[in-house]
Amino acid sequence: MKNVVVAETQGSMCTEASAQFIKQKIEEYNLNRVVVAACTPKTHEPVFKAIIEEGGLNPGLLEFVNIREHDSFVHMKQPEKALEKAKDLLRAAVSRAAYLETIATIVIPVERRALVIGGGIAGIQASLDLANDGFQVYLVERNPSIGGKMAQFDRTFPTDDCSI
Repeated sequence: MKNVVVAETQGSMCTEASAQFIKQKIEEYNLNRVVVAACTPKTHEPVFKAIIEEGGLNPGLLEFVNIREHDSFVHMKQPEKALEKAKDLLRAAVSRAAYLETIATIVIPVERRALVIGGGIAGIQASLDLANDGFQVYLVERNPSIGGKMAQFDRTFPTDDCSI
């Protein structure tokens, strides 16, 4: 394929050996993009972004193809169609990879202050949790008293305790 410098097959990409393999190939071939065809990007794409970053590439230069859920699981009983679809997905990923750009990392200082809107049970609990984590908390409630709907009850289920 055009723009492909090296193509390799690994049995399982989610291993330390595969991570080392990818970093080695980046260095060996001076790669400027990486395409990985594996399983779900939901859990694994961040792992591969970290791997290529360790290999010296910006994480934005990874193209990830989900051939497990989007192909092999769907066409489990049609291996020939699954193979053709995998090839199409890979060709598309290689084409797209040529247009990938680096992602800038920006560090923004965070002030340890929070605004919680709503003084119901959830707002009160969020305020307490944030305060316990060292945040200065501003709790805003539009009504004259806090407690939300819970303040309208006199007892709680199942303990029959006072609700306020």
